[in-house]
Amino acid sequence: MEYRRLGKSGLRVSALSFGSWVTFSNQLGVSTAKDCLAAAYDAGVNFFDNAEVYALGQSEIVMGEALKELGWRRDSYIVSSKVFWGAVSERKPTQWGLSRKHVIEACHQALQRLQVDYLDLYFCHRPDKETPIEETVRAMSDLIQQGKVLYWGTSEWSAQQLMEAYGVARQYNLVPPTMEQPQYNMFHRERFEVEYARLYSEIGLGTTIWSPLASGILTGKYNNGIPTDSRMNLKGYEWLREMLESEAGQQRLQKVRELSRVAEELGTNMARLAIAWCLKNPNVSTVITGASRVSQVHDNMQALAVVDQLTDDVMDKIEALLGNKPEEPEF
Repeated sequence: MEYRRLGKSGLRVSALSFGSWVTFSNQLGVSTAKDCLAAAYDAGVNFFDNAEVYALGQSEIVMGEALKELGWRRDSYIVSSKVFWGAVSERKPTQWGLSRKHVIEACHQALQRLQVDYLDLYFCHRPDKETPIEETVRAMSDLIQQGKVLYWGTSEWSAQQLMEAYGVARQYNLVPPTMEQPQYNMFHRERFEVEYARLYSEIGLGTTIWSPLASGILTGKYNNGIPTDSRMNLKGYEWLREMLESEAGQQRLQKVRELSRVAEELGTNMARLAIAWCLKNPNVSTVITGASRVSQVHDNMQALAVVDQLTDDVMDKIEALLGNKPEEPEF
């Protein structure tokens, strides 16, 4: 396993991490969750991502039970949560958003569900237009001062919002955000590669990217249709199926079919190639992977070996097939 610094912080995160959105939100039992976590941990993964909204808190409960049964030393792994959407289906006004009340109460609830004394990473899960950024920054900074959180960050905030939060923290001697959790993959590049470009050097922004496989499209499993056991056939994922079956979705599938041939030439599969492509970017601190079975965890981990195969020539071939390289940012 390769370990990378989380931005300019001293925290070293595994280049590949494990997220619970798909795995535990599909109501897999503690036993299966424990097996997947153990497989990732044995491969060197030290960061395990979660959020209050995943399965309305059930995801954190399952992960907490699994972590308790596994009995790892607490200083050997990193666990996170994200706050915004709440962990209840019918949300009252105080049960969601980034107000001081919800940020702090959600943290305490996450600690109980995950059965840990502190969160290594705590993210603002989307920006809150109704709450002043200063209020959120103060709440996060206070949680760090209390020892309940070690590092705080954002998820899907704009560069402008990130800089505002950073400026507020510096102005009032508070703790600024350390990391951002954005979507990043072969089909979703503009924000990560252009909008955030200056933040990596100017404030030392770390990144814990999600959806490296573009909701499974980049695995290649949809190249010949939608498998019966696909999550696209599950209730609640109709939006994903509609996206795939749209004209834009079909165009992406054709590109995946072409990219799959590149993967075959490298002696690997499409999923590993897509994950390795993300890892090739030096501004990626860690790639959050998901799995519902141990075999998927093992397969994802093999992406590390593909990175060195991504020579300039191979990357140029991939760029030509994608045809979506953003324009270089102007500083």
